[in-house]
Amino acid sequence: MNAAPADQIRLLDVQDLDTRLTQLAHRRSHLPEHQEVQQLEADLVQLRDLLVAAQTEESDTTREQTKAEQDVDQVRQRAARNQQRLDSGAVTNPKDLENLQSELASLAKRQGDLEDIVLEVMERRESAQERAEELAERAESAGNRVAEVTERRDAALAEIDDEISSTRKEREVTAGAVPDDLLKLYDRIREREGGVGAAKLYQRRCEGCRLELNITELNDVRSAAPDTVVRCENCNRILVRTPESGL
Repeated sequence: MNAAPADQIRLLDVQDLDTRLTQLAHRRSHLPEHQEVQQLEADLVQLRDLLVAAQTEESDTTREQTKAEQDVDQVRQRAARNQQRLDSGAVTNPKDLENLQSELASLAKRQGDLEDIVLEVMERRESAQERAEELAERAESAGNRVAEVTERRDAALAEIDDEISSTRKEREVTAGAVPDDLLKLYDRIREREGGVGAAKLYQRRCEGCRLELNITELNDVRSAAPDTVVRCENCNRILVRTPESGL
């Protein structure tokens, strides 16, 4: 293939722009904010799960406390009725009096046991409530942090996308000045060779594979006409000659 030396050198400009686009794409996908947002969101999900568990425990213990307090109240009311009967003198039968006094003693013990249960449940409810309040504050703080980092990430992405857009436009203009057949060859090689389709021959070294040409390869390049599109024997990329090639 033949192409004017100026077109071949222009191909290096296209390569520089393609390399820049590759770098921008890598930078875009590897922003540290991506991982930071992901970790923060995972932490937030965990905090919210813990918060739901604490709120559920608080709700459960509240119902449990209400039930226990109702049980205490029922025992207290029954004991009060029995004490009223005892104090009224309405019960005169010794056996009935004995039974009533025994029941009062039993009710007193039952009330004490139930009151202990109420205190224990109350402590668990207060602990769950404190835990829920703490987790709610932490979840809110984590949510704010997610929003903050997400905003910073989105701003960085927007900046990169603007640069990608302008670079693509510049690439389109620059590539438009390169002959179609030369550009197609370059694109095929670039796709196959890891994003580099054309490389400068600099001081007898291919800038694509970084290997120095041997004497036979150099003589072949020297003898090639200026408009001949030469290829690197090592990496097969288009080898562009410049005044700095050292030929």
